[in-house]
Amino acid sequence: MMVVAASRLLQNGEMALVGTGIPLVGAMLAKHTHAPEMVLVMEAVAFDSRPLALPFCVADPRGVYRTPWTPTAVEVMGQLLQNRRIDVGFLGGAQVDKYGNINSTCMGPYLRPHKRFEGSGGAMDIAAMAGRTIIIMIHEQRRFVEQVDYITSPGWKCRDYRTGKLIDRRELGMWGGPYAVVSTMGVMKFDDGTHEMYLAEYFEDLGITPQVVRENTGFTIDVSRAKPAAPPLLEELHVLRTVVDPEGIYMKY
Repeated sequence: MMVVAASRLLQNGEMALVGTGIPLVGAMLAKHTHAPEMVLVMEAVAFDSRPLALPFCVADPRGVYRTPWTPTAVEVMGQLLQNRRIDVGFLGGAQVDKYGNINSTCMGPYLRPHKRFEGSGGAMDIAAMAGRTIIIMIHEQRRFVEQVDYITSPGWKCRDYRTGKLIDRRELGMWGGPYAVVSTMGVMKFDDGTHEMYLAEYFEDLGITPQVVRENTGFTIDVSRAKPAAPPLLEELHVLRTVVDPEGIYMKY
């Protein structure tokens, strides 16, 4: 359901910056169904490649099959992102808050953390400069929190650590912003006025209800606009099982 939901958020003709895992599977599904003219940028590896098989990681040589360009990290982050060429980018992390701020740096105080993670990589660049972002998360209370322990990737409103004041991302010179969060329970979007996260769709076929989402979210989330997500189409399942992921790396059933 996560793969199909992520795929349906992508549009034909967009330039999408993706990594491996669910973002790549969802993007390849979109390209083989409703978005054939979408350009896939696989991090700093391949531009508009046409892999015959699903790459295991961004360093997998299968990912560069028929690519016209193998850009460097500087070219992706500078030439594409900073020039506003990337329409949509995928992000993930350990925590996300109601404004779409993501933490992939540490748990607990920054100088004395309980756990230290890998950090930003290119996530900060994508969050700040992509046209919009789609966040992929496991849905748990400890991950969907009122306030992230550290802002690795900025969302709609960032908290000034000195004053506690919320600052709109546009005041900080950033464009774009979080568009959706695809979790193991459903799809969350952000209110146009408050920029707070709300439940847009829930995975009813997996036994998820709005109440289950509410109970597994660490902040008060609006579920009044929620509707059941449309189940995967037979065409989508066929493409996933026979074209995108015939080895069953992600599609086990």
